[in-house]
Parts: sequence; structure tokens; C-alpha cells
Amino acid sequence: MTDSRDLLMETCLLAGRIMMENGSEVYRVEDTMNRIAKNGGEPKSVSYVTATGIFMSFRNQQLTQIESVGDRLINLEKVVAVNRLSREFAENKITLQTLNHSLKEANQHTPSFPLYLQIICAGIVSSTLMYAFGGTWMEFFPTFLVGASGFFVSIFIKKRIELRFFDMFFASFLIGVIAILLGHFFQSMNADHIIIGGVMPLVPGVAITNSFRDILAGHIISGQARGTEAIIVASAIAVGIATALTLLGGLL
Repeated sequence: MTDSRDLLMETCLLAGRIMMENGSEVYRVEDTMNRIAKNGGEPKSVSYVTATGIFMSFRNQQLTQIESVGDRLINLEKVVAVNRLSREFAENKITLQTLNHSLKEANQHTPSFPLYLQIICAGIVSSTLMYAFGGTWMEFFPTFLVGASGFFVSIFIKKRIELRFFDMFFASFLIGVIAILLGHFFQSMNADHIIIGGVMPLVPGVAITNSFRDILAGHIISGQARGTEAIIVASAIAVGIATALTLLGGLL
């Protein structure tokens, strides 16, 4: 019985950690964890989730454990996988052992979009939003290249330098430098339009949305933590652009 409770606790925490690390809202994480515990024979479970940690308790057994949350990325495929597996467990289609094993497999092997496709999509987002914000067709392809380059640099820096938010600063700085140079050497291009479009793939839109959703759902601490992180990311982007404008503004 003890081994079964330990496995159930491990499974609940694993499901919660996967969802939190991949962009799910706090209330959805807590609901999923409590449903897994209830279907596993612990109807009086309590879960408390924050942006950096997960707490789970079984009141009947006086058992409580904590799981830390690592990097917070956006991979909704993993969130969907956890939801699907939890529903199958609720419908008795799979056992607790199978659920635990499947969650580990989903966390390690759920495919994500290849890097080249992410870079291409970043360029498309940049160029289309640039045009939506008042740009011209002459700036469409340059903005595509600038946005794709900035997105690639942010990923490259993040994998090699373990300093949060520095990747956003350096990527936005590069975007600003290229955009200013293009605007200087090609009079038909507006550097402001290219900068606006180029930084769009870096803007923390999902974090801002989840922050408001958590606050509206009553999770004030998690909502504030995510909101603060989003503000810092946005500030890093702004500082990177401002640095480029300051340095190149005097040179050109």
C-alpha cells in the first residue's frame, strides 16, 4: 500500500511538473493533479502550485512532497499529452504504473517542431506583424531575415550561457543593430518598422496571458511571479533595442 501511495504521489508531481514547465496555467495543473489523486484512491488530496514549485499532500495519509519546477518553456504538445493520459487513467483504460511510465515517455520523447521550422515561423511572424503595424512590402523580406536571425540568436545564446534574460537582451540588440543599418543604407526602409516586427517572436505573450488568467482564477502569487518574469523579459528586449539605438545613433 505504501508503494502504491508513493507511486501515486510521484505520478501527480510528475504530471504537474511537466505541465508547469511547458506553459500550462496553475489552476489547470492543480485540477489535473487532484483528479489523478482522486482516481488513484486519494479523494482528499491537496495541491498547491507556484511558478517555481509544486506541493502535493494526501490528507488521509499525512503525506506531503515537494517538486521543483525548472525552465518554463512553451510546449503545448506535452500539456496535451498529460491531459490525454490523465483522462485515460480516469476512464480506467490504463493503470497507475502505465500512467507513470507514459508520463515519463511523454516528457522525454514528445516531438517538438524542428529548429529550422521554428526559425522560419519566427520570420513569418515578424514580417506579417511588421506590415500590420504600418510597414511596407519593401520591408517584408528584410524583416523576415531580421526576425528569424534574432530568434535563432536567442536560442543559441540560451543554450550556451546560463544567464536568464541575457538571450533576450542580446537578440534584441542584434535586431536593433541590423534594422538601424538597413534603414541607414536603404532609404526605402524604416528601421522602426523592422525593429517592431523583429522583436515580436521574443515578446512573452503566453506568459502575460497566463499571468492574467492565474490572477483571475485566484492564484495571485503565481500570477504575479509570471507577470514579473514577463516584465523582466520585456525590459531586457527594450534595453537591448535602446542600447543599439544609443550606440549606432551616434555613429550614424
